[in-house]
Amino acid sequence: MQFLIVSALLTYIITLYFFRNPLKHTKKFMWRRFLSWFPLGMTYAFMYMARYNLDSLATAEVITKAQKSQISGWGFFIYATSLFISGPLIDKVGGKKGMIMASLGAAIANIIMGWALYLHLHDSIPMNLVLILSVFYSLNMFFQSFGAISTIKVKSYWFHVRERGTFGAIFGTLISLGVYFAFDWTEAIIKAVNVNYTGETYFFRELIRSLFVLQTSTVSAFWLVFFIPSAFLLVWALIDLILIKDSPDECGFGKLETHDASHGDHTDLSSWVKVIKSILSNRIILMIGVIEFTSGILRDGVMKWYRLYSKDTGFGVENIVNNLGLWACVTGILGSFAAGWASDRFFHSRRAPVAGICQVLMFIATLVMVLTYATNPLAMGIGALVIMMAVIGVHSIMSGTATADFGGRRGAATATGVADGFSKLGSSFQEFFLGAVLTKDTWVYWPSFLMPFTLLGLFFAIKLWRELPEATKKYIAEVEKLKLK
Repeated sequence: MQFLIVSALLTYIITLYFFRNPLKHTKKFMWRRFLSWFPLGMTYAFMYMARYNLDSLATAEVITKAQKSQISGWGFFIYATSLFISGPLIDKVGGKKGMIMASLGAAIANIIMGWALYLHLHDSIPMNLVLILSVFYSLNMFFQSFGAISTIKVKSYWFHVRERGTFGAIFGTLISLGVYFAFDWTEAIIKAVNVNYTGETYFFRELIRSLFVLQTSTVSAFWLVFFIPSAFLLVWALIDLILIKDSPDECGFGKLETHDASHGDHTDLSSWVKVIKSILSNRIILMIGVIEFTSGILRDGVMKWYRLYSKDTGFGVENIVNNLGLWACVTGILGSFAAGWASDRFFHSRRAPVAGICQVLMFIATLVMVLTYATNPLAMGIGALVIMMAVIGVHSIMSGTATADFGGRRGAATATGVADGFSKLGSSFQEFFLGAVLTKDTWVYWPSFLMPFTLLGLFFAIKLWRELPEATKKYIAEVEKLKLK
């Protein structure tokens, strides 16, 4: 049933893409653009499966909550700091090469982690598993940092600024699909390979156990939670190599003028220092980065802890716990599409107003969670779902869209990298903090910790409320004049 729901959502998204054509591109252009962004986006979605698979080891008690937080915290920190390298690199080599490097690097790192876990569980050699996973998970996250910025880099050449609200929604959908793969597929793998699993027998469990000859094994094959995502990434890397084109002119369509910040901009971006200086001197990009810092705290502060909250307290909603990835996928798609549609429809492609509305929703949700964390499981579950919906709306419209608008085509990867880096600093911060303070008796600190960051995000969204790139303002003014005539 889950797979059918996700397939239906994906079909809807693809259909909507072809019907949403405000600039009246030709069918040939629309199809060629689809063949560039869809494989790119699916690769990025499966990278989530190779990123959040570590969390399943904590729910399976292969590692503790504190160990999970330590490994993830360092990984997210490496992701954040590496973007100052990967952003300018992707701006130079292009999104296609960037995504192939991302998927291959992440696949190799996951294979090494899987092999280390295999040796550990078989007691083959003495090892410090947490140290090994920390090192190679950090390597995994270094390559993972190439993924989002490669997606946005390609998008910045293929989508006009007035189409990017819709693409922000598509980007949010791909993130949501990735969360579904990351939480529900990896959880299904953990259950399938666990020799002590006492739940009902189901097709996926039998398929996994048959494919990997696990029927008579006495050791749970938890290492497959690393190997299987690696296989998906290797397949998508090959597809990307064949199908993706970095820009329309590579396909014979000519240059598409996107009317973002690169329009009429002759800033010298010939060196790494000049690229970084250009982006870090942009106050708008930095304010977007602060909003993204809060989104990293709120997104991973909910998705990575809800199942552990349920396990410790018994206050989880069973349907949400068992289908967390699916719920995150559905709510994320709703949030990203509502944000993208509202941005283009009501705010003339301004992104901050939508982000501000989402922050208000998250503040209300965290307040409800503080008041009901030990008394009302349903209110806690709904609060978590509202946050997941709103935070993907913020992330898709700010990191997935606003950075490309204000960074422009030439600096899109670096601008997105800065914003995404702030987001992952938020993810790292919440891992270290919550991992240190949360026990079976201290879960009130969970929503209490999240709440102030909704207000910080709202403050900067208000500061950015009326901001648009100059080229976009001119384009909108010209369109309005034509309408009057």
